[in-house]
Amino acid sequence: MTTIAVVKKNGRAAIAADTLTKWGTGKESAAYIANNDKIVRAGDTFIGASGSATFKTIMRDYFTQPKVKARFDSTIHIFKTWQVFHTALKDQYFLVTVSDKDDSLESSRFDVLLANPHGIFGVGAHRTVQEYVKFYAIGSGTDVALGAMYGVYDDPKRSAEDIARFAIEAAAEFDDATALPVMSYSVKLKRR
Repeated sequence: MTTIAVVKKNGRAAIAADTLTKWGTGKESAAYIANNDKIVRAGDTFIGASGSATFKTIMRDYFTQPKVKARFDSTIHIFKTWQVFHTALKDQYFLVTVSDKDDSLESSRFDVLLANPHGIFGVGAHRTVQEYVKFYAIGSGTDVALGAMYGVYDDPKRSAEDIARFAIEAAAEFDDATALPVMSYSVKLKRR
């Protein structure tokens, strides 16, 4: 599993993720895996995925293709980008789309958080897009990460990136599917 956090504060947007890979009950730490960064860069957007480790490779491949015209500057553009990406997941990457009988929509089978000059966003497995005002987290350490960010967000000494990293460090302390080191990125927000 994984833990990913995004934070927006003082004109910056940041994203942080742990580096642990899990396969069933096995763990592969950053000490054994060279490509352990769970955050993918697509233009000026940083994307972290919670789900199968294969999704980071898929996103790196898909979003670097010259023909892909991805937009991440608003919730509707992210939604439209993810609709096209979902089709590619099925057609190019062989996504298994078996859904629960209670699902209203076909699942993309993973959740993501994004940080870019336009803000911090999340895309759910059913392509629900949210824009966050302060912070958010996904993955197995979500509860710990959210609590950590809630506890320190108003500290004027802490930057967006510092808070996001702190969230992952807290999750690594208490969640057995989250481990250090932390990878993080920060961007300056555009004025609206």
